[in-house]
Amino acid sequence: MSGESEDFVPVQRLMGELSVDQGRLRLQPCGGGRQLDVQDAGSLGLLREAEQMLGGSAGRLFADLAGNDLGDKLQATRLYRLQAEGQGCQDADFGRLIARASGNEPFWSVSISAKGLILQRPGEEPLAVPYLEEQLPEGRLYFSSEANGHSLSLWLAPQRCQDDMSGALRHLSAELRLDGQRLTGCAYLGGARQ
Repeated sequence: MSGESEDFVPVQRLMGELSVDQGRLRLQPCGGGRQLDVQDAGSLGLLREAEQMLGGSAGRLFADLAGNDLGDKLQATRLYRLQAEGQGCQDADFGRLIARASGNEPFWSVSISAKGLILQRPGEEPLAVPYLEEQLPEGRLYFSSEANGHSLSLWLAPQRCQDDMSGALRHLSAELRLDGQRLTGCAYLGGARQ
């Protein structure tokens, strides 16, 4: 093998229910089966964040992590999402999703797939539009559309972001400009984009 260690373990994305048991993190991956001990190999602050979200109770959180899957252990190197509520493992659209962003006051949500971009807001019909995507330096992404009488721009940047209402953590910050109005929020990459 040209320069590769026999111990090389590829980084893998795993999602499931995360629990805290006597100061240890345990992940039950979506679909059941084995339980994994989670080691925070990326200085992610996972234990602190999980304990804070659970508020000392013995509940479970949905976690979307990347790291080295060592069979009975996950060495977590990246946090995509950590949340106490939401679809989690039941998100049927996750595999087709490039990214999802959302914000509050006023609430807005953008889902992006290969088929298009959908903006949802309370009291408004969903707005489905085609889009252009640009990959920018430092892992930033830019999505834009001018269709159906609307001008929309969405910037995503790698920066830990916490939803100010639910407390959910995401790995991207989001800024949406819709017809001149600036809205902020958080985002994560979907299953169609790692």
